[in-house]
Amino acid sequence: MANLKSSQRSPNVIVFFTDQQRWDTSGLYGNPLDLMPNFDRMAIRGTHLNLTFTNQPVCGPARASIQTGQYPTTIGVWKNAIKLPEDRQTLAHYFKQGGYQTAYIGKWHLAADMVNGEGPVPENERGGYEYWLASNILEFTSQPYHTVMFDNENQPVSLPGYRVDAVMDSAIRYITNHRQKPFFLYLSFLEPHHQNNQDDYPAPEGYRERYEGRWVPADLAALGGSSLYGNIGGYFGMVKRLDEALGRMLDALKSLGILDNTIVLFTSDHGNHFKTRNWEYKRSGHESSIRIPAALTGPGFTGGGQVQQMVSHIDILPTLLNAAGLPIPEGMPGRAVTPLKRDLMEDWPEEVLVQVSESQVGRALRTKRFKYIVAAPDLGGFDVPDAPLYREEMLYDLMADPHELTNLAGLESYRDIADSLKEKLIRKMVEAGEAEPKIENAEPRKAGQRKIVNLEQYFKV
Repeated sequence: MANLKSSQRSPNVIVFFTDQQRWDTSGLYGNPLDLMPNFDRMAIRGTHLNLTFTNQPVCGPARASIQTGQYPTTIGVWKNAIKLPEDRQTLAHYFKQGGYQTAYIGKWHLAADMVNGEGPVPENERGGYEYWLASNILEFTSQPYHTVMFDNENQPVSLPGYRVDAVMDSAIRYITNHRQKPFFLYLSFLEPHHQNNQDDYPAPEGYRERYEGRWVPADLAALGGSSLYGNIGGYFGMVKRLDEALGRMLDALKSLGILDNTIVLFTSDHGNHFKTRNWEYKRSGHESSIRIPAALTGPGFTGGGQVQQMVSHIDILPTLLNAAGLPIPEGMPGRAVTPLKRDLMEDWPEEVLVQVSESQVGRALRTKRFKYIVAAPDLGGFDVPDAPLYREEMLYDLMADPHELTNLAGLESYRDIADSLKEKLIRKMVEAGEAEPKIENAEPRKAGQRKIVNLEQYFKV
């Protein structure tokens, strides 16, 4: 089959999107288990976004941010169980306006029916996507070996095989049938998210056993956690199958003659700390919750090297539109990453803002060296999106303490640094459309005096 030259038409664009995947599942970050050879090779040959972060470590808000290019509080989707406003323009709208076919396959998590999540997503709540094969909450409509999603007519479609493979099979069928015109495909997997009704990580048969009792990330090994050692093997097994699916997709694109004219972004919604930081698996400002893997390949990104600037979800929409030659709408808080690989790095933001909900009303500022985390005292994370008053909770020196095991908040020797970070955090919050808050200093303490964090707010649901 003859290749479709990039000069003949606009590039296809695929987002390969995983759920709850830590950045250090990749060998590029030192993981020794060879879980992601296809991702690693794609990142090395393409453009590796080394420092990529979510702007909200909760499923729904993170997805809303990617779809719209806005912060979760700006969209109004600041926690789960809030639907994406129907008047919001999404990736699907922008690509459709640019002449693209648009498709969504997999987990959506942005519809109104969040209580049980077992029904189909109404057409008006699908974010403008034309082709639809998805479930609002895929873990509620499927099991590891029984995948059910809903089509454009809201009819259930039962698919064979392990769930990762069932979703990928559907994507390959779509690509095969729609390759004659430019398409934008958002491919959203559930894995390596836990299966809620089991609170477990059900890997494909035989995959859990490959990784049990082997390497564990240093932060998890130090902190333990009630679910870590029983679940880490299954989690890694799921990651392995996802990477195999990525390899299958790239092979399919190559065999169809469109690999060289297809942009592929691999990334995730947030990370996973395995109940080491709070009552659940994410919902905190720690690296384990907010840092995610990300790489791009295809036209404009081949040979791009490793980007060391800090990138976040708000940068995805402008990056993909720019790469496809489409205009970036005004009022986007993020920027296109494309110029970075050309060493045009002037004025790129030096901090990432993270908004935390559900576990707390929290905010975090991530710089190259420091992590600064604040939370609203006496407010429940499910109740309000923001607050007029926050209190310093955590300060980490990531150069000296990359696993965030020593909290420096309240130490007089770090007061000047904390004040500088406080000023930057407030500025970022205001830039994101929030009212300017007051942030109280952490209670002073001496070096060597352990900082005890009140965990009650983390367990408040």
